[in-house]
Amino acid sequence: MNDVFIYLSLIDFILMRTPKCFLIIFLLLLVCSNEIIAQYGFSHEVGIITGPVAFQSDYGERHDFSTNAGNTGYGIGIIHYLNFSYKADCNCYTPETYFNDHFKLRSELSYNKTELKHFGEWVRPERKKLFNEQLRGMRGSTAVTNIGMQLEFFPMSIRDFTATIGSWGPFVSLGGQFSFYDPEAYSTLGKLNAPATTPIKYYNATDNTGGTVWSIVSSVGTRYKMSPLSDFMVDLRFQYYFSNWVDGLNPDPKIYTENRSNDWLVWFNFGYIYYIQ
Repeated sequence: MNDVFIYLSLIDFILMRTPKCFLIIFLLLLVCSNEIIAQYGFSHEVGIITGPVAFQSDYGERHDFSTNAGNTGYGIGIIHYLNFSYKADCNCYTPETYFNDHFKLRSELSYNKTELKHFGEWVRPERKKLFNEQLRGMRGSTAVTNIGMQLEFFPMSIRDFTATIGSWGPFVSLGGQFSFYDPEAYSTLGKLNAPATTPIKYYNATDNTGGTVWSIVSSVGTRYKMSPLSDFMVDLRFQYYFSNWVDGLNPDPKIYTENRSNDWLVWFNFGYIYYIQ
């Protein structure tokens, strides 16, 4: 009963922060999956994931540990799997092929939020110039809602993993996502784009309007078979956005080449997956 309550609470948390268009798309994906299941007999799985996010952006210093450790947030998501190795209509395995014994299709609706600020050498307390004070005063955040799919590859047999309680099922995945981002950039010293608050580098380099962006997603992780109908999952994800505005900050990359890279993140998440038959 407690597991059901936690699951429903997490779903409510995501839905409250998800644009309506994303909810509609996700529901359409589920309907299409159910149509495939009904037609071909594939079974499916549902689950939840959550964990810390490290967001790599234009805040902070490149290759700096304090930046990587400091600009972190959290992520949460609802996931759905299409399991090709099992047929729900007959409660039996499908005829074995390499594809259906080693691949699953994962769809996902997720949300992550990260608080951002500058870290590194130029914001150390002993640096007292106006430029350093302005950097220390700059703050930001970004909230990102993602929807997409990944194809997961299991090197070991999915059938053997499913049949063995206490077994491990490592996997790697690759896919794409469409995201809505909602950034906020500001300064504790006052309004940005003013001589007293903003370094020259960041003049007219902020945008809080938000937008949409595509991204490439790749993961490596493993499942642990808890029971015949449930798995525990650990997943390390890399997500690269095709935009440098996801954090709301983008200095001119032609001048400031150290900021020419697009935004990206690393998400280490834990998940619970339930098999629906």
